[in-house]
Amino acid sequence: MKETSFNQERFKRYLRKIGSGEQTSRGMTREESADALELILNGDPSPAQIGAFMIAHRIRRPEPQELAGMVDTYLKLGPKLYSENNLHPPICFGMPFDGRKKTSPIYPLTTLLLLDASQPVILQGAGRLPVKYGVTTEELFKGLGLCLGGMDIQKVQDGFSEHGLALIYQPDHFPLADSLINYREEIGKRPPIASMELIWSAHQGEHILISGFVHTPTEDRHIKTLRLLDEQNFIMVNGLEGGIDIPTSRISNLKFMKNQILNDVKINPREYSMNCKDLEFDDIATWRTNSFKALQGEGPLYKALVWNAGIYLWFAGAVQNISIGMKKAEKAIQSGSAKKKLNQLIAWRNK
Repeated sequence: MKETSFNQERFKRYLRKIGSGEQTSRGMTREESADALELILNGDPSPAQIGAFMIAHRIRRPEPQELAGMVDTYLKLGPKLYSENNLHPPICFGMPFDGRKKTSPIYPLTTLLLLDASQPVILQGAGRLPVKYGVTTEELFKGLGLCLGGMDIQKVQDGFSEHGLALIYQPDHFPLADSLINYREEIGKRPPIASMELIWSAHQGEHILISGFVHTPTEDRHIKTLRLLDEQNFIMVNGLEGGIDIPTSRISNLKFMKNQILNDVKINPREYSMNCKDLEFDDIATWRTNSFKALQGEGPLYKALVWNAGIYLWFAGAVQNISIGMKKAEKAIQSGSAKKKLNQLIAWRNK
């Protein structure tokens, strides 16, 4: 029997496990889930098997140990980033890879303010992906004049070591994962891999993992998964469109793990005079205009930027509370140092 046929038979066992119906289907072990995803990424199962697996897994929802196994495989086969000894533990933002469509992203600007405060940031994403085909991290930074695509992983590592910013861009750095885009399109739904992407980071070592979500069951499942993965510091954010942008229109309930203790935090923008409607997203050109206005201390994104930066400076331990974090953010904007940080990154990239 050829090796590919053997691997297809092996994969069939996993497919039977999760696709046998409501009464008899059962979860895979962590090791089985890791093996199943590795087979998929290597292209061993047939297209019919992969499609059936993704649909069956989505219907029954992946269990925490299955998600942990999938992360294990991404850690094994995917790109890797390392921190220099003098860098603070980076913030790793976990957001839906299929982007944003409804609300204006704030996180690229928040990232600049965190970098200005010497807080490293790691982002990850892909090109336009189904099912949402929303605007991507790479496109947004390009709109600001900073091209973060088209670099090999060593160039990304060099930039991270020098400036504290990295974008793990799937087409450049993880082509095995990028090969699954057609399946996302053909099944018409986010596969379980899309959920796993929110809690995976290419960074090796100590970091703060911040993951967005929409539904409470997802939050609970991800917390259990991150415990299995022995993540020491993480934050779960019910952010805009399942991302990490904290809304100004409503109270946000967040959970964060620090020193192996899980805490609940309720943050009300009204208590900080930061409540306002979340800005809709029109197009990149409009977003670019509003972003540069925000970096000048004005425009419809400014308040949301100060709000988000203040909270994340607090979570990173750079300030004692949110109010001080917002003041620090305002100072960085008014002094022009946040805009200067962007220009430094652009100059580095244009070398």
